[in-house]
Amino acid sequence: CVGRYEESFVADFGGSTGTSTSSSSNISPCFLDEQISILLGSQVRSSFHEVPGGLMPLLRSCLDSDGESSRSIISGHVDHYQSVESEDSGWGCGWRNIQMLSSHLLRERRDANAVLFGGSGFVPDIPSLQRWLEIAWEKGFDVVGSNSFQKKIYGHRKWIGTTECSTLFRSFGLRARVVDFDSITPSERQNIGNSRGKGVAKQLFGPMDKFVVRSNEFCDHDLSRSDTSGIGHQILVDWVWNYFMSKTSIKVGSSRRVIISEKTPLYFQHDGHSRTIVGIQMQKGVRGSPDRYCLLVLDPA
Repeated sequence: CVGRYEESFVADFGGSTGTSTSSSSNISPCFLDEQISILLGSQVRSSFHEVPGGLMPLLRSCLDSDGESSRSIISGHVDHYQSVESEDSGWGCGWRNIQMLSSHLLRERRDANAVLFGGSGFVPDIPSLQRWLEIAWEKGFDVVGSNSFQKKIYGHRKWIGTTECSTLFRSFGLRARVVDFDSITPSERQNIGNSRGKGVAKQLFGPMDKFVVRSNEFCDHDLSRSDTSGIGHQILVDWVWNYFMSKTSIKVGSSRRVIISEKTPLYFQHDGHSRTIVGIQMQKGVRGSPDRYCLLVLDPA
């Protein structure tokens, strides 16, 4: 994913690749080891509002009470990290979503827990994540993207997206796949420049944008509006549904109405903002009306 305003997912975390693939870097291994050692001793645990009993069990309970006409698939453990007015309001959504994904990986994936953030076992704050991203760049991950930041992001209030998210996790040897619904040409992408975030006027670029970005809610309210609109929405919900519903991903503890998936939540970016998709709900249509699908998201804003 190169653009910043098309819908894109970062998916399939958790499974260690065994090796880290990156381009060559001119930084000596000794220097990188020293930087990592310093960061391991200085990184700070990020705070969040802890829900008694856990946020996802609470969500599961709410979804389970929706009745027989609905069926939901949700991720396992996820903590909600919200932007703080005095810290990252207006620019920190990407970092907060990385924290949410990290909270899942640290709790649910033993292999990820062992390697993420030097094996610290906790979710670091944004400044610490910025330093980890700089280290990933110094290792040679995402050379093109790092050049757009001059390889410096620590202490800066800069928006990030799916590319930076995947770069960070890949630098720890984890698999991270970007699924991009992008149809803009290289020349159109060049015109976008480096502007990111909410301050940019809404523009339609990807094939999914025409179906989704006009709504402030991630819910398919009317698949029957037109054949084209229905197809567009269906592409999105089918992908998410099939992702969470993978045959090998169903966890013990699922109920008939709410299935707990082993899949990692999705970092979802569109229209200059990002959220974390933790599941999807299908509501059966009544009296011949089409089924409705709602993405279940955690918004850091």
